[in-house]
Formats: sequence, structure tokens, C-alpha cells
Amino acid sequence: MFSKTLIVCDSCEYKTIKSALEAAQDGDTILVKEGIYKEANIKVTKSVSIIGEGMPVIDGNEEGEIITIGADNVTIDGFFIKNVGLSYTTEYAAVRVVNSKGFTIQNLKLEKLFFGIYLQRASHGKVLNNKITGEAVTEFNSGNGVHMWHCDFVEVRGNDVRNVRDGIYLEFSSNNTIEDNFTLNSVRYGLHFMFSHDNKVRNNVFESNGAGIALMFSKDMEVNNNVIKKNWGTASYGILLKEINDAKIINNEFRENTIAITVEGSNRIEYMHNDFISNGYALRMRGASYDCKIMHNNFLYNSFDLSYHGPMNRNVFDGNYWSDYTGYDLDKDGIGDVPYRPIKLFSYIVNRNAQAIILLRSLFIDIIDFSEKVSPIFTPDNLVDENPRMKRIAHDKDS
Repeated sequence: MFSKTLIVCDSCEYKTIKSALEAAQDGDTILVKEGIYKEANIKVTKSVSIIGEGMPVIDGNEEGEIITIGADNVTIDGFFIKNVGLSYTTEYAAVRVVNSKGFTIQNLKLEKLFFGIYLQRASHGKVLNNKITGEAVTEFNSGNGVHMWHCDFVEVRGNDVRNVRDGIYLEFSSNNTIEDNFTLNSVRYGLHFMFSHDNKVRNNVFESNGAGIALMFSKDMEVNNNVIKKNWGTASYGILLKEINDAKIINNEFRENTIAITVEGSNRIEYMHNDFISNGYALRMRGASYDCKIMHNNFLYNSFDLSYHGPMNRNVFDGNYWSDYTGYDLDKDGIGDVPYRPIKLFSYIVNRNAQAIILLRSLFIDIIDFSEKVSPIFTPDNLVDENPRMKRIAHDKDS
């Protein structure tokens, strides 16, 4: 049987998307002409491609979910979808994919939404080049831009997500790639992982979110070549690692965050070739983390490069560039001849009395920090970078 194209427009045989779906067979294409289509609860139960021409509008009129996909090999491409229903008991989405494989959701503009794209027990699909804009004020009256629950082998790439609860959320979802996305002004997290393993986060920008990335209760993660910036707030950070094992945080730029990276109970993490620039804290480690490597990073003009609690636990600091380092290099090999102690006594004080931060930059603080370097009493005496670099390290992304 040959596939066919069903055309939807005001003057066509099929005037609604629903009517074209009723007539379509597996493998058909539904071509929707430019216009406004007031439709909600569109059920896609056949393997079809629904293509918009001239960015037609699907207006759900706040009647609930707009498109629900329940078949394999479905493509939705090129629509402006708006006015999802709002409910505090049902998680309505602009587009939902349920128990499906081989789907492609691309080139959509989503507005006036609760959840944007909701993937539920879906796999081997693509979410590409969508513009998702919410109106979130608090995390309790808003949903996520791209929401993934029990999803594997999904590519989420090239999406622009703004003003939602979490920009991109994954729970019990593994072997996915999050790449080339931009999230802005998420109320909670730009990207949020829960119980999700073997995921890759590459070449994204996370800006001005409640917090940039939350990695929680997961393992075998890769966070590479991202820009994480301007995530400011009393409880904000660029990346949170909580109960994470065997992850690589490599080649990222952390700029102007309250805390660039905060770590709790995470083991065998490689923090390498990152730039920490003008953050409040660059790296805050709260103990119970073992066998981590903090190597070949640039720590530039942060208020505090490092806050560290507890014993060393075989964690290694080595070969980093520290803008506060004032040592010398007599043999001209590019490595300081004097080891560097990255923890300031003042950071120890601030951790116990936050109000003390008003003394930052004062001469008194400079004196006590110098005294602690000479003769450590409160800071770990074995927390040193034995091979501090004399010049900023050029990373792959700089070349």
C-alpha cells in the first residue's frame, strides 16, 4: 500500500487535524496549511507525520491536553501550539508522547502552557529545535519545559526553554543526550536529573535559572562543554551534585554564579578543564565525597575558590591555575615552585557565620588569611595543589 498526503485547510476536504487523523493510515503524512485550528485532545494512534506549512496555530482553548501521541514512528513538525489547560490534579501538556518509539517532535513554538513536551515511557526519539515559553512564577503553579519519565535513548537538542519550572527534567531516564539547548529563567532548575544514569549533557547554556543543573541520585554522567552563568540567589548554584557516582564534569564555563558547583556525597567525580570565573564560591564540597579529581581547572577572580568540609578522602587537587596564587617559578617550567593552599580562613568563618561576609575585601581579612596560609590551624593542612600553574590553562574550547 502506498502512503498518501492528506491536506488540512479551511477549504480542503479535511478541515481539522482530527478529521484527517481519522482517515489516515500508517505511513501517511498530514499536511496542515497555515491558519488557526481550535482543537484540543488530538489523539495520534497511527504512525503518521503531521507537518505544518507556514507555522499553523493549534489553539487548545485551555480545554486540557492538546496532542497525545500513542503510536510508534510519529513526527510532529512546524506548529505554534498554545493555550494548554491548567489543572492541579492532571499534568496537561502541549505535546505528550506515551509508550512510543521512533518519535520526532521538532520546530514547534509552545506558549500558554502548563507542561510543554511530556515524554512518558518513550524511547529512541528526538526533541529538536523547539521554542518553549512558559509564564512560571512559582514551582507550584507551573510545569516543566521538556519532561521525561522512564525514557531512554532520547536526543533533546537545539531547544530554547524559558520561564518554566524546570527547563528539562529527567526521572528514571537513562542513555539520553541533552545537547545545544538554552534554558533561561527556570523557576527551579535549568536541567534536573533524578535517578537517571548514563546521560550526556553537552554544549548547552543555562542562564539565570533558580539553579543551573541538579544531578541527583544518578551515576555515570557526563557534563561537557556547557556554559553555566548568572544563576544567582541565596540557595542557587551552577551545578548541584547529590549522591552522584562516576561522573565527568569537563570543559565547562562557570561564570557569575552564587556557587558554581556544590557537592554532597558524590564519589569518583572528575572536575577537569573547567573555567570558574567571578563566582561567589567556585567549588563547595560538603564532605562524604571520595576519590574525586580536581585537576587542570582555571579558578579566576572568585570570592572563594574552595569551601571544603571533612577529611581529604583521597580527593586530589592538582595542576590547577589559581588567580590568587602569588608563588614563583624559578625553573620556568610553568608550574609554581610553592604549593598552593586554596582554602581561605575567611571562607571557614563565613560558613559558620554568614553575616561575616560584610568583611570581605577588608585588610583584616587579608591578614588572617595570610596567617592561616603560613601556619594552618583551622583549614585542612593536607589540602594543597602541589603543582599550581603559573598561567591560565588553555582548554579545548578556547582553541
